[in-house]
Amino acid sequence: YNQIADILEDNDYDDGSYGPILIRLAWHASGTYDKSTNTGGSDGAAMRFPPEAEYGANIGLKIARDKLEPIKKANPEISYADLWSLGGVVAIQEMGGPIIPWIPGRKDADASVSTPDGRLPDASKGSSHLRDIFYRMGFNDKEIVALAGAHALGRCHPDRSGYEGPWTSSPTVFTNGYYKELLEKKWVEKKWKGPKQYVDKETGELMMLPADLALIQDKAMKPIVEEYAKNEELFFKDFAAAFHKLQELGVPRTGEEKVYKFKRTGE
Repeated sequence: YNQIADILEDNDYDDGSYGPILIRLAWHASGTYDKSTNTGGSDGAAMRFPPEAEYGANIGLKIARDKLEPIKKANPEISYADLWSLGGVVAIQEMGGPIIPWIPGRKDADASVSTPDGRLPDASKGSSHLRDIFYRMGFNDKEIVALAGAHALGRCHPDRSGYEGPWTSSPTVFTNGYYKELLEKKWVEKKWKGPKQYVDKETGELMMLPADLALIQDKAMKPIVEEYAKNEELFFKDFAAAFHKLQELGVPRTGEEKVYKFKRTGE
């Protein structure tokens, strides 16, 4: 945990932190799960290999995998699958987010366990697509909205996702700011040659994707957004549970495993 925490801050990278891309790595390694076939999930770490490494949704994640490589070399006993999952937990906690329970025991596999492309969310789509993707993993509407709150962190890059810009004005601090921005700002379509996205009318410096705005256009999801915008404590509680569940997808468990709750560095 401490070794990962030590490599997060870097003034030469993005907004000064590798935290957001480590969360994206942990999430994309887990979000391939299909409950009906029990395939995908955070076991295996097949993103080390083609074809998964080359899927459009995973462009740029080599940066995160390479950043963790010295820690893997220093701790050969940890699997890549556990390291990536732990990296997401460390990043969330060190950037001020909730404590996320974590269980080791994921095993690495080869490219034969790669899932087909298209299992991760498409940012250009609406709420019915989000439900298709997240229900397939076993999540409900509340968990979809809670997990989306991680967009408080990080930014989009034209050379990776095709989109550009941060969702919030504090992209290295975990808050409920994403929900506040969604509700309080007026979002207008960005005038540019890239894919359809939105910017705040006031400054043009923040952005939202079509899948973000879908959360406040959907009758069932909008009240959850409103709830999290008002109550950060509730958001943190629900996010911690949903992210822990995400990290456990596809991992065989007996129920006897030790659950770790790490203290943030400096606490």
